[in-house]
Amino acid sequence: MKEDRASATAQRVAVLRAAHQLLDDPKVFDDPVALRIIGRENALALQTDPHQFEATGLSPYVRAFAAARSRYAEEKLALGVRRGVRQYVILGAGLDTFAYRNPYPEGVLHVFEVDYPATQTWKRERLDEIGITLPGDLTFAPVDFETQTLVEGLRSVGYDPGKGTFFSWLGVTEYLMTEAVMATLHFIASAAAGSGAVFDYMISPSLLNPAQRSRFDALARRVASAGEPWQAFFDPELLTRDLRAMGFGYVEDNRPEEINAKYFKNRKDGLRVGSLSHLMNAQV
Repeated sequence: MKEDRASATAQRVAVLRAAHQLLDDPKVFDDPVALRIIGRENALALQTDPHQFEATGLSPYVRAFAAARSRYAEEKLALGVRRGVRQYVILGAGLDTFAYRNPYPEGVLHVFEVDYPATQTWKRERLDEIGITLPGDLTFAPVDFETQTLVEGLRSVGYDPGKGTFFSWLGVTEYLMTEAVMATLHFIASAAAGSGAVFDYMISPSLLNPAQRSRFDALARRVASAGEPWQAFFDPELLTRDLRAMGFGYVEDNRPEEINAKYFKNRKDGLRVGSLSHLMNAQV
């Protein structure tokens, strides 16, 4: 993305979460703020015609994955809080809404939203527009990755490396260089004992069959045309090995078929995730 403007991807993902609230029954991920945070104009348009933002036949699969990964991350966060996690770092937060529906009593879980400064300015304007007051347990961590590191950005706003921390990193890794992804994972692996992370990643194109590669190419063209091309892809077996070598004591790689069995079994509408991405859960 360009550092002087908000992320187009953040808007698309937010619309997907909002559309899920209207189109899919039962909901996989219930987010009462999702429709409000996309802005009044977009919300009205979506309510008038929930299907109008579905650009292709692949849209339901992308929407399903957006819903499933958010639910999975917040389920793992809840387990972390029970183990003593007291900080929640949302990397590439975009229009994520957790901080504005935080179910924990004040003082239990501090949320850090990490994103580019322009995206955070845009988000704060959205929140002001819909009348959401910033909660006391929220800190924005604007990080310009051209000039500072993630650790510098977090520590400058009060992140405590000695506290158990849960990181969510959703819909981001594919837009970064592989080296940047691995550097961030090394940082997370250095967090206090009991910390953990959930992130999603795209499978290396070389591992896809012809039908999967066709879908991959179609989606890749769409995001590239928006100025945010995909850059990082992974072999699940090699990534799992690398995470363990970094020091993660527990690594759980969720394949599409496992995600569908967990969240989309026996649905009458046929909603399910596609086959291009995995969900990773790693604990320190």
